Amino acid sequence: MHSKFILELGFNLFSGFIPSTIGNGLTSLQWLSLVGNNFTSTTTDLSFLTSLTNCKNLRRASFSGNPLNDFLPTSIGNLSNPLERIYFYSCNISGNIPREIGNLKKLMILSLGGNELTGSIPATLGKSKQLQGLFLQLKQFEGSIPNDLFHSDKLVELYLRNNKLSGAIPPCFGNMTSLRTLSLSSNGLSSVIAPSLWNLKDILHINLSSNSLIGTLPLAFGNLKVVIDVDLSRNHLTENIERGGAKNNDVDVSQRAIWRRISYQELVRATEGFSESNLLGRGGFGLVFKGKLLDGMEIAVKVFHVQMERALRSFDVECEVLSGICHRNLVKIINSCTNEDLKALVLEYMPNGSLSKCLYSNEFFMYILQRLNILINVASALEYLHFDYSIPIVHCDIKPSNVLLDQDMVRHLSDFGIAKLLGEEESMTQTQTQTLATFGYIAPEGRVSRKGDVHSYGIMLMETFIKKKPTNEIFTEEMSLRHWVVDSFNRSVMEVVDNDLLPMEDTHF
Repeated sequence: MHSKFILELGFNLFSGFIPSTIGNGLTSLQWLSLVGNNFTSTTTDLSFLTSLTNCKNLRRASFSGNPLNDFLPTSIGNLSNPLERIYFYSCNISGNIPREIGNLKKLMILSLGGNELTGSIPATLGKSKQLQGLFLQLKQFEGSIPNDLFHSDKLVELYLRNNKLSGAIPPCFGNMTSLRTLSLSSNGLSSVIAPSLWNLKDILHINLSSNSLIGTLPLAFGNLKVVIDVDLSRNHLTENIERGGAKNNDVDVSQRAIWRRISYQELVRATEGFSESNLLGRGGFGLVFKGKLLDGMEIAVKVFHVQMERALRSFDVECEVLSGICHRNLVKIINSCTNEDLKALVLEYMPNGSLSKCLYSNEFFMYILQRLNILINVASALEYLHFDYSIPIVHCDIKPSNVLLDQDMVRHLSDFGIAKLLGEEESMTQTQTQTLATFGYIAPEGRVSRKGDVHSYGIMLMETFIKKKPTNEIFTEEMSLRHWVVDSFNRSVMEVVDNDLLPMEDTHF
């Protein structure tokens, strides 16, 4: 009976060559770790791996974080049969993965991420029936994902993100019941997502973002009972809103299909304890904080005043409305968090702030086409709310501060705290519904209706092009923003519109 023989030299400042004969005198070696040093290879084919074939009991070999600047030799397939784990993460390795790697029948973990490997993923990896973790992210792999790659019923983690993979997602993924993490983001995958993928009822993390996937999200998406996060954004997916009882048409979710479970402790950590330094804004019903999750995802956390009855009603309304709607120009709810002391919504973070902030900023210039595109986006969102959802939704508070802009300047209508579901009624009075819309934008007849939203939208449209708030001191009961614009038809349009509508070089636009 042999004792375990371990050579652990990790995370030091060692440098120089890894001897090409390192394995010749270590025939009983079981674990070898040189991780986190500055070792290089003496040749151009990692010859020290060839010498490790003499180590017949080797189970684990770790070289991550060393600038080996080399190629993987075919001799990697001749390493010991008991070998279970190989780590070459971020070693400046280039070239192809040799087909011979499939000879390692007991391999459980293969980590080759963060290198410069090219070519295709060898289908021979499918011979490794014990494979539990495959990490091939941040490379230049091309071609399709081999159908024969994953016959293992033990695979737990699969990372193929940030490559150049194309073609369809193999249907066989749906048979890997042990899978808990599937990361295929930032590739060129296309076609429809295999329906079998939604059979993975125990999966925790799915990231298929930034591909070219098409089709609709199926009802079977609801089978994922324990999933923590799903990211399908930046594809060409649509969601059939018949799922919500709406008309039979599709809503683009290419930028918006993101969902994840977030705990109270995560929110506290992400917002640094809801610190003042992370405060984005204050409203009548609560505060909004910026947060950053451990994986780098930025979020906006809308915290409601739990002592205010109207704030709690507003929280319930936003949860009801935002959980059912899906449109590229509506702000996306990621999740909610509630306990005795907290009522909060976790939303997409919009780094460019609101239309109001950009419109009145001295450092930000919005030209005519930018403003026009913003108004078209908001109109598209309103059309969806008014006519394309199963129950017409009236926003009740259309104004520039409720139009948010993401990193790509795509516009999202937000703040549904006083929104109303009309049901069979076309309108209702504001006194009956206790709506607290914003003065200057509210319809004069004082009724909650689609026409009321359109009135508010019209006021916002005029404000966007003339850069004057409806509460500006020049406006009175006799001369409102609307009347001032209508009366301006007898004057030059340049006397009315904002001087910054046109770039200096386009004054004759």
